[in-house]
Amino acid sequence: MPASSSSSSRALNAILPLITSNQPYEAHQKARTFASRYAKSGQYDTAIDVLFQSARELLKTGQQGSGTDLACYLIDVYESKGESVNDDSRGKLTQLIALTGSSGTWRKTIIDRAIAWSAKHGTCPLGDQDLHHYIGELLYKDGAFDAAEPHLLAAGKRDSARLLAQIFAEWVETGGTPGNFALRGTLPYLESGNILAAKTFIMQFVNKLIPVRPSLASPLQSSRISVDDSSEVVFTSDSAVNFCQLAVLTCQRANGEKNKVARESWVRLCGTYQAKGGIPASKEVRAALQAIATLYFAIPPPRTQPDNPFGAMLSSMLGGAPTGAPERRVLSPGLNKPQTLGLD
Repeated sequence: MPASSSSSSRALNAILPLITSNQPYEAHQKARTFASRYAKSGQYDTAIDVLFQSARELLKTGQQGSGTDLACYLIDVYESKGESVNDDSRGKLTQLIALTGSSGTWRKTIIDRAIAWSAKHGTCPLGDQDLHHYIGELLYKDGAFDAAEPHLLAAGKRDSARLLAQIFAEWVETGGTPGNFALRGTLPYLESGNILAAKTFIMQFVNKLIPVRPSLASPLQSSRISVDDSSEVVFTSDSAVNFCQLAVLTCQRANGEKNKVARESWVRLCGTYQAKGGIPASKEVRAALQAIATLYFAIPPPRTQPDNPFGAMLSSMLGGAPTGAPERRVLSPGLNKPQTLGLD
């Protein structure tokens, strides 16, 4: 049986005094030596405790390089042990990420390694949702909006969607276009099958924008339109913002091929707003909307010239799918709405 973390006291008694006496290099080397010895003998918990405490104290004294190296070694031991993502293993990493500070690339190094480990040993293929949310919130507080965005999208939690709406609303105040940010938050959540996050995001985004930018309110429809007990639409002067609100409502009512009314509504909605031009008609947005159409409404993508026309023809003659054609992903219908993924 691996030794408990209390067995790390001998190693830490030799390492930590070196840090307090301003000998970080010696402390770093001793920590690696002890941890390697423990890990090779299968005492993973002891190695983890030595690396965590040593890295934490080094980072507290501003030794980012040494602290980051030990943090990455800690993740290596997690891998060797097959450590699952839980409050303790995640908590150690979030402490070290916070202590690393925002200067240089040290923090990003730990973040990238931590996310990769959590994707492998957790339940979410994009990385642990709580870890993503913590990182996104930390980066937001540092003012790194662009770096926080992908983590909050990957987290997919309601709190993540709320925070992303806050970030984008603040971004708009500096001169951004509301519709661009509405699409950046809504479409990725919908593409991942996370209707709850998409709905939370767009509602929060609109609610935060209207008070600080009254001109965004539509002069044609100033009052909110209640759709059901939990949904409403606030029409604005930005067509992309309006489109995002209606897109979420339409996807909520999707049921694959079974709900023909919802399918037709989606086609009309996309056609109407794309005909107006602007960003909803851009190539990137069209591609995202097609993926959403397939996912929620089982609408196949438009036919394109196959990479291997002869192979595609031969395959179709034999009753198979065209060679190399990707399998379409469609959400399994739930109770009047698609199943949502990654909800908290």
